[in-house]
Amino acid sequence: MGLRTVADLNALARRDPGAYWAGAERHLDVRWSRRYDHPLDLSDGMPFARFFAGGRVNYVAAAFERADSFPDRVAIVWESEDGRAGTLTYAALRAEVTRAAAALTRLGIGRGDRVGIFMPLTPECAIATLACGLIGAIYTPIFSGYGPEAIAHRLTDSGARLLITADAFHRRGRRVPMLETAHAACALAPTVERVLVAVSADSRPDSWDDRLDIAWHDALAAGGDAPTADTATDDPFMLIYTSGTTGRPKAAVHIQGGFPIKAAHDLAFCFDVRDDDRVFWYSDIGWMMGPWLIAGTLMLGATMVLYDGAIDHPKPDRVWAVAERARATVLGISPTAVRALMRHPTELVTRHDLSSLRALGSTGEAWNEDPWWWYFRVGGGGRCPIVNYSGGTEIAGGIVSGSTVAPLWPCGFAGPTPDMAADVVDETGKPVRSAVGELVIRQPWVGMTAGFWNDRARYLETYWTTYPGIWRHGDWARIEGEGAEERWYIDGRSDDTIKIAGKRVGPAEVESVAVGHPAVAEAAAIGIPDALRGETLGLFVVPRPGAATDEGTRTGIIERVVTALGPTLRPSVVRFVDELPRTRNAKILRRLVRAAHLGATEFGDISALENPSAIAAVRNAR
Repeated sequence: MGLRTVADLNALARRDPGAYWAGAERHLDVRWSRRYDHPLDLSDGMPFARFFAGGRVNYVAAAFERADSFPDRVAIVWESEDGRAGTLTYAALRAEVTRAAAALTRLGIGRGDRVGIFMPLTPECAIATLACGLIGAIYTPIFSGYGPEAIAHRLTDSGARLLITADAFHRRGRRVPMLETAHAACALAPTVERVLVAVSADSRPDSWDDRLDIAWHDALAAGGDAPTADTATDDPFMLIYTSGTTGRPKAAVHIQGGFPIKAAHDLAFCFDVRDDDRVFWYSDIGWMMGPWLIAGTLMLGATMVLYDGAIDHPKPDRVWAVAERARATVLGISPTAVRALMRHPTELVTRHDLSSLRALGSTGEAWNEDPWWWYFRVGGGGRCPIVNYSGGTEIAGGIVSGSTVAPLWPCGFAGPTPDMAADVVDETGKPVRSAVGELVIRQPWVGMTAGFWNDRARYLETYWTTYPGIWRHGDWARIEGEGAEERWYIDGRSDDTIKIAGKRVGPAEVESVAVGHPAVAEAAAIGIPDALRGETLGLFVVPRPGAATDEGTRTGIIERVVTALGPTLRPSVVRFVDELPRTRNAKILRRLVRAAHLGATEFGDISALENPSAIAAVRNAR
């Protein structure tokens, strides 16, 4: 792009984001079916910025067009917990995606139709996402650990006509059924017409429903071609749900000419990924990093490494063994995973040949120093930079990041990703340094969500009303130092969103399940600090008059949450309380619940609190 340093790149993005992205897409060699007329159109204002206006691109077709020159390069290296493993070249992947796209077309799925994908992160999962993109369908990735109600909401809200799932997956040697959960979700989601099932065994499971289910293998075996959708830059290709502090989960809309290009950009510009790299990021399709890994590596012609299983089963060195066998060059795992792995002897890491690694990645939550240094010294042998990476589902990648060409700051970031005009401001919108403030973005970027599905007003309210014309992300951040010594830190969410092992969940979603228990009148969900997982889930419930508040009721509430939302969201604490702190307009003040539970003596501004006695009630909860 004719610029010398990362700082030069970022300066251009701040000054002229259109010029920046025109240069970046040329560097990334994006193959347009029709080149765009304007790099950036702001006629609808910042919240609805349109990059590459007038252009047409189908990101899957564009990536495979580039791959015509390297058909035998490995596109996917995969391994399952049960020991099955293999590879797919770009030619083989293209053939499988074409067959899957033809199968979807025969099922009546076409451009603009929504498809739920509830699968472990396997080759079939990657193929399903790409087949949807090729025919112009819009997929909704769903976390593989969710329960029926959480799945059903995403299917119903998106209007999904098809659900793609697997019959089961394995965790810690145990077969975890998925098809039964999928059937229960479909019973609550009337828009779903059929279920396409990747069957892992030779025979179909007992729960098979001939009226609903179609075997993935049989559907693809019919072969055939499917027309490649001639999609515009701003045509949606994915709805990915993210949780906030109020209301139901919201679907961020991502477009063909947005998310895939941002993912490729960040892999290239932050992690220095090139076409000979193999990227192993331990994730799930329902977490943004799953779609990010698939789309980003594909756009770069690199190799994605997919592992479906526990990182420490059957032995605590499994993640290192997978990285060794795959010859991974970039490894990404969360701070929670590192905290669990560092409890084991370092010999379980050092006995593996990890010489192929040249960068370590991390995202999802804040670090503390001991795990960061362990990851650097033991996981990376003291020679691989840790590219700490923080952004969001709505961002399509990072806002701030480490870099392979900048100094490392333990637990921190080198600064904004090159494309981001990020800043930290106080409550008036004035920039602050060496103090905690709100993380904001002052210019649009490629990958910015096109809005919330069918909810323009909520999108504007969530990100654009606090500081007009500026994106407020909802993270506390701070900038320390100046010049070459400048480093950035993320200090947690500025709202009530709970992060468990790096995955966000909105308290309202949990609370709506809890109050469905016959003994519960009201509930408040909070995040409780946890040394291993970052946070665990805590529930404070007001019982209905006359309801029992014994261990049986407590267990029933826990099991209801697990059944509806999945075992990842099992509450670690359930307390019965006489009242919950609320404002005069009846909004529950979760921050006060959390502060009281953690023993705080100062609670900040409580002028809006209608019932101060509730603080003592939370402290004395049983």
